[in-house]
Amino acid sequence: MSKDEPGPGGHGHAEHGPLAPATGAATGPLMSSGGTSDPHWYKHAVFYEVLARGFFDSNGDGTGDLAGLVQKLDYLQWLGIDCIWLLPMYESPLRDGGYDISDYFKILPEFGRTADFVELLDEAHRRGIRVITDLVMNHTSDQHPWFRASREDPDGPYGDFYVWSDTDDRYDEARIIFVDTETSNWTYDEVRGQYYWHRFFSHQPDLNFENPAVQEALLEVLRYWLDLGIDGFRLDAVPYLYEREGTNCENLKETHEFLKRVRAEVDRLYPDRVLLSEANQWPSDVVDYFGDFESGGDECHMNFHFPLMPRMFMAVRQEQRFPISEILAQTPPIPRNCQWAIFLRNHDELTLEMVTDEERDYMYSEYAKEPRMRANVGIRRRLAPLLDNDRDQIELFTALLLSLPGSPVLYYGDEIGMGDNIWLGDRDAVRTPMQWSSDRNAGFSKGDPARLYLPLIMDPVYGYQALNVESQRDNPGSLLHWTRRMIQIRKRHPVFGTGAFTELNASNPSVLAFIREHGDDRMLCVNNLSRYPQPVELDLSRYAGVNPVECVGGVRFPEVGELPYLLTLPGHGFYWFQLPAFAEPAPARGSRDAMPSYGLPAAGVRVHSLDTSAGRAAPSRSHGPNHPVSTTSSIPAGFVSTFGDSAPGSSSRTPTRAAGSSGPVAERTDRGGGEKGNGQL
Repeated sequence: MSKDEPGPGGHGHAEHGPLAPATGAATGPLMSSGGTSDPHWYKHAVFYEVLARGFFDSNGDGTGDLAGLVQKLDYLQWLGIDCIWLLPMYESPLRDGGYDISDYFKILPEFGRTADFVELLDEAHRRGIRVITDLVMNHTSDQHPWFRASREDPDGPYGDFYVWSDTDDRYDEARIIFVDTETSNWTYDEVRGQYYWHRFFSHQPDLNFENPAVQEALLEVLRYWLDLGIDGFRLDAVPYLYEREGTNCENLKETHEFLKRVRAEVDRLYPDRVLLSEANQWPSDVVDYFGDFESGGDECHMNFHFPLMPRMFMAVRQEQRFPISEILAQTPPIPRNCQWAIFLRNHDELTLEMVTDEERDYMYSEYAKEPRMRANVGIRRRLAPLLDNDRDQIELFTALLLSLPGSPVLYYGDEIGMGDNIWLGDRDAVRTPMQWSSDRNAGFSKGDPARLYLPLIMDPVYGYQALNVESQRDNPGSLLHWTRRMIQIRKRHPVFGTGAFTELNASNPSVLAFIREHGDDRMLCVNNLSRYPQPVELDLSRYAGVNPVECVGGVRFPEVGELPYLLTLPGHGFYWFQLPAFAEPAPARGSRDAMPSYGLPAAGVRVHSLDTSAGRAAPSRSHGPNHPVSTTSSIPAGFVSTFGDSAPGSSSRTPTRAAGSSGPVAERTDRGGGEKGNGQL
């Protein structure tokens, strides 16, 4: 857009000149924030990360744009998305996917104009969808007018906007983040004759937050977009805003003081907006970015839980719950008004910064055997290829994402199992066009295929001809429909967003079991991290007298007793149980309040009586470790398929049978493609 294109409240953009920080906020937002007025909406939200460039091309130029995103809002509403996280849409030379900003007040022309962005907000809010975007405060592009002025006129008003030094030996305790491309955090500038500081790429000089004018300039950027009606920001790279000798230049007190100032400004003028920080740090450091505990939090409303993500991958590959259990145990409590954001994959590499050297080597050996699969300190692959396109694993990971503490963040295309292209450079491997249909250009663009911003996925497994939204939307058993249904279930149970988390001491180390609880709203989640069927005993005596209700099929399970509750889960299977209030009958099947039943048992289902006798035949190795033998009976009419293989073997303490009853458990004899006993469709 031009500098005098109308901005918020009808003001021309000329007041936000390329050099001078903007001096006045708009008179008011163009629209109210979307959805309800709940100031804690982010605790219940399902977020969806969108690369505008890669989502939908509305004008045939080969690049996705804001108008294209507007055209696909109905799809996101259908999927159940509450908030779109839009990657940087600012003007940029695009040497780092838009995270190298050259003008904070301009939309990148190929994405559209400010009017297109306002239309996106308007249409999203009309559908009850909020929109947040990235705000990169730590650095700019070296093409930004501020930096050009700083290098050309050291004594001018922008001379101190960046961190300059006569030598390159200051702050030598700060680590180099992009070890693949950078050898130093300092780069010499021939024009100014000094070195400038950069924590990321050398074309991204760091702003000098010791300068009050820099702070005010960034606050004005924030006000400008919030006045337009945006619902918040993901604050990129916040741990690195300040530098101090004798430290690693991360998580400094000054950084937190500035974030408190930002939060105070948001709370004062925009009380229903959210700040989500990107602080790739250990849990004990990340919690500081929520701010004061007693007040409920006075810095960022949300923080990503980076250390949890790689440990989910480690736990499933090791078939042990301990990587997840241990990192959650190391995570301190957070202020009452705050929330974690959890994710499986995103636009960057699967970062391995917050793991030990041994764990990093293990992850590389298991998930990135080829060097081209690696980037910086991580793995540049999408979710489905990481999991060998195994549907059971993809569903298990998604179930963990939707049920562990925090608000889930889905990455565009993962809901259909999109693949990647490791032959593309750097992070572009996971940023290819969204696959909408089997039509020309995967339905992404009507333009010349040669003009697409990145090539389409064409391989036999993940190629768009077979793997796309259209084909999966027409198939009720697809990953897309399954993901949508699981999101719906999460939305029916607010406890997933606000409930306390209590891990149960499962008898089987391959099983991760936990309770989410908020008042009378209680959910039991049981996850088998092993590829083999596994039995597990759970101490649920606290809930004696309750009949767990499986959330997908609505099956009422046998009553919990004082003895251990027995379950058997198929390989990479899981359960979500609602634990009703004591003495509260489960809703009648078919009643208005009953959980919907997504399919009755089809052919190929057989039911097993649970056998807890001490003497039993040795299980076949083909069934996996500790997989017991069971007896077969006929299936009752109308019985909904749920988890199940047979019951575990004898125990020194005779447990209750699937909770102290002789009731049957259904088992699928066909594991491929159709409905599965763990509520998977």
